[in-house]
Amino acid sequence: MKAIWSGSISFGLLNIPVSVYSAITEHRFGFRMLCGTCHNPLRNVRWCEHCKKEVMWEDTVKGFKKDGSFIVLDKETIQKLKPEKIETIDIKEFVDQSEIEILYIEDHYYLLPAKEKDKSFYLFAQALKKSKKVAIGQFIMHEKEHVVALSFYKNVLLLNTLHYEHEIRTLEIKESKLTQPTKEELSLALLLIDKLTHKTFALSKYKDTFVEKLKKKLKTAKTTKKIGKRKKEVKEKEEKKKKSSITQSLQQSLKEVRA
Repeated sequence: MKAIWSGSISFGLLNIPVSVYSAITEHRFGFRMLCGTCHNPLRNVRWCEHCKKEVMWEDTVKGFKKDGSFIVLDKETIQKLKPEKIETIDIKEFVDQSEIEILYIEDHYYLLPAKEKDKSFYLFAQALKKSKKVAIGQFIMHEKEHVVALSFYKNVLLLNTLHYEHEIRTLEIKESKLTQPTKEELSLALLLIDKLTHKTFALSKYKDTFVEKLKKKLKTAKTTKKIGKRKKEVKEKEEKKKKSSITQSLQQSLKEVRA
């Protein structure tokens, strides 16, 4: 497993060297968009409607729409506005674990000591475990400033990047007397929950059925013919069709001349 970020935790006067690793691996199938005729992969084109031409990547600029027009910012200006790269996770405060709502959490990462037997790292981890607190801090990763929550997890640390407040949508729900269940309904619902309650949660028993079926299908499915061969067949087919069309036109012409 390769570290995606390396630096240190700044905790008071302690400087704890750490490495960040991705905790989640998404198993997505990389479907490609193909031409329905020759099965050749399609490519995205940056097309300018005004100039009526394809724009090369090096000729593009970034802009923000405002009042029907765009404010254009060059790459140098944007680079200057980006946060300065700092190799530390700066701890700002500690809060109870209950203060971190599920909606706040963006991504999950493992936080491991840069040196295997770093006493300062395990001291910090054990302190979080005993206090049942979460450390809140900030750091720069992938040129973006993140607010993070550090918590004890299986003898190491779990780093969760959090959404900023302005990224979370507010939802106003007005309570109505019509939404209130009867005592009998609530009693039955609680009874059903009790019957379906398990002491432990085993994530492994839940499968992505689409992925499983797709894997089986791909094992037995035949690949399309090679692009070059496919192109040749399509070309031959088109030429044959064209030839047939020409033949029909000539035959029809002869009929008309004879008539």
